[in-house]
Amino acid sequence: MNLHQLRFVREAVRQNFNLTEAAKALYTSQPGVSKAIIELEEELGVDIFTRHGKRIRGLTEPGRAVLRSVELIMQEIDGLKRIGKEFAAQDTGSFTIATTHTQARYALPKVVQAFTQKFPKVRLSLLQGSPKQVAEMVLKDQADMAIATESITSVDGLISVPCYQWEHVVVVPHDHPLLKSRNVTLEEIATYPLITYDSAFTGRAKIDHAFAIRELKPDVLLEAIDADVIKTYVELGMGVGIIAGMAFDAERDKGLEAISVGHLFGSNVSRVALKQGAYLRSYVYSFIELLSPTLSRKLIEQLMSGAKDSYEL
Repeated sequence: MNLHQLRFVREAVRQNFNLTEAAKALYTSQPGVSKAIIELEEELGVDIFTRHGKRIRGLTEPGRAVLRSVELIMQEIDGLKRIGKEFAAQDTGSFTIATTHTQARYALPKVVQAFTQKFPKVRLSLLQGSPKQVAEMVLKDQADMAIATESITSVDGLISVPCYQWEHVVVVPHDHPLLKSRNVTLEEIATYPLITYDSAFTGRAKIDHAFAIRELKPDVLLEAIDADVIKTYVELGMGVGIIAGMAFDAERDKGLEAISVGHLFGSNVSRVALKQGAYLRSYVYSFIELLSPTLSRKLIEQLMSGAKDSYEL
């Protein structure tokens, strides 16, 4: 048994059981991959993959158990490599963050600026996607960290911790009737066409839930993943916007006014997610502390090592 065989098994699964694509990804030949997998199966005494002719189609039951062990072994190998690199160069390397548009556009710029000033030799990359997509990026080692509000709280293989809270605001033009209301209600908002986030983004579930429990069915005219798009259509007079509070800037958004509606939709918590057991470079801990000073390296290390104590804001 050798590491090449384990890599071939893992990559075959990642490439949807296409050995040609697995070979391309690993810069080797398809026959070599196939032979190595067969040799591993013979050594273990079980079939890892189901087959149709010469093609593999999926994992057998013992194959699923083998894959879990392979993933753990390869994760440890990757951790050993990172340890060597970190001790060779403490302040250089690469760091990839997977996050949603709202986080990248409004929450992270000052943190990223402070981080790059502190670690100028670190190559920082931001990948954007839906909350579900950014969680997958971390699980598949395409990113070191995910930052999002939804869908990363209880993903198998990830640990997630809260980093900050925020609330929604309603945005309207300066002369809008809602500005005359002392305490805006859901019933008042529901009388206007709504422009807000796509269902998978930025606390939309809480917005929908608030209306549902009051048995209100608002007219959602337009959905977007970008608050700037929402504000643009509100400025055109097409409806009332509901966006994350962090996405409104009175200086920049001079054609609009914001109405706080935390009392209607509650508070939201943005979270950091990391792969369970992954080895983190010291500058990753520094980034987390810049994002939320309450998240110390000691706390993150405890959670990464499997500590059962929960942490909430």
